[in-house]
Amino acid sequence: MNEKFSVLMSLYIKEKPSNLIECFESLLNQTCLADEWVIVEDGPLTKELYHILDLYDNKFPGLIKRVRLEINRGLGLALREGIIHCQNEIIARMDTDDIARVDRFEKQLAMFEKYPKLDICGSHIKEFDCNIDNIISERTVPLNDQDIKKYQKRRDSFNHMTVMYRKSAVLKAGNYQDCKLMEDTLLWVNMIISGANCANIDDYLVYARTGNNMYERRGGLSYYNDYKNGKKQVYKTGYISWWDYVFTLVVQFIIAILPNGIRGLIYRKMLRR
Repeated sequence: MNEKFSVLMSLYIKEKPSNLIECFESLLNQTCLADEWVIVEDGPLTKELYHILDLYDNKFPGLIKRVRLEINRGLGLALREGIIHCQNEIIARMDTDDIARVDRFEKQLAMFEKYPKLDICGSHIKEFDCNIDNIISERTVPLNDQDIKKYQKRRDSFNHMTVMYRKSAVLKAGNYQDCKLMEDTLLWVNMIISGANCANIDDYLVYARTGNNMYERRGGLSYYNDYKNGKKQVYKTGYISWWDYVFTLVVQFIIAILPNGIRGLIYRKMLRR
């Protein structure tokens, strides 16, 4: 399998150095290696993060393409810039605190080889706290094109950190946009509207870092207001109905005002498996 591909990541100041190292090592241990990592430095970073970037850059010359943003723009605009700098048609997304299973890219490239018209392919995830032996939940997604497009009306059909997509399909859909909390949701909808062919692999190809901090971030009125504003942008595309829009806002409002412990339980037991 000789397909060249890029890995796209966005890095910001609050990332833990140890998480970044684990992420990088999982990319280097793949059965199919990327020939390019595009890392968007979303604003100034810490000395420790710069040191890690320099270390890997020196150890693997030519592998890492660093895109430096003077100020923090947020994930959507950072990835928008990163997409433009990717030299390959096939791009794999990766979050800098997650861990890719050793055969992730091999399995996804095989899908693109088997289905030449495929535009985007993701997978399920296992969510862990502290280390990958401590799995606390799983998030499964629909597999075929029809089910994906139906499911996307109310919930995301892709786990963002698992997707591999065609650069041309992302650009055709207008690329990532500034849509706080929903930069990926808006992209999936716009890709579907623009005619993208979609699939997910029925396997868990990424270990996603989570824990109580994630559940805390998804609570409170401030988070809900950001969610509502993002969902409004999605609604304006015309892809979801007014009822889908209102239903998701009501559900999210209830979840946002719950105590953190109960919110975490709902995510683990109801919104995942």
